[in-house]
Amino acid sequence: MCKGLSYLPSSCLEKAKGMRVKLSHLAEKQDWAHRHKAQEERVLQDLESLLNSKMGQQVFRWFLRSEFSEENLEFWLACEDYRTTPESKLGAKALSIYKQFINSEAPQEVNLDSETREALTSMIEAPAADTFDIAQQRIYSLMAKDSFPRFLRSSYCQEALKAL
Repeated sequence: MCKGLSYLPSSCLEKAKGMRVKLSHLAEKQDWAHRHKAQEERVLQDLESLLNSKMGQQVFRWFLRSEFSEENLEFWLACEDYRTTPESKLGAKALSIYKQFINSEAPQEVNLDSETREALTSMIEAPAADTFDIAQQRIYSLMAKDSFPRFLRSSYCQEALKAL
């Protein structure tokens, strides 16, 4: 490899090898940073990716809080958590979600149509793993059609993109 450099002292050859290794690591880091930034920018461009990213959730939460509709995200996240709940704990968790988000006196009541709300009220006695699926989908649709487009135009999204 270094036949043409055989006249250099071995310490110089070692330094050159070390520099080459450092430069290749730097190039890899820059490439990773570029890919990571592009990935994070994509996260902010579609709701599903946003909701599956901790950073995306946080920025979206700040935005929703400013619009007094943070309960939609909190409900969606509670439903995601509910899906992974062991069957033996479904009853307690379902009741907790119902009291927090569904009941007409809930502290973070979400905007559901009366048909969905009534269906949940009747299912709460014997909850299943899919008890909140329809309600979660309705809230997701609400966020996708209403909150998310405004979020994309908001200073929260613009600042998050600048920070990347």
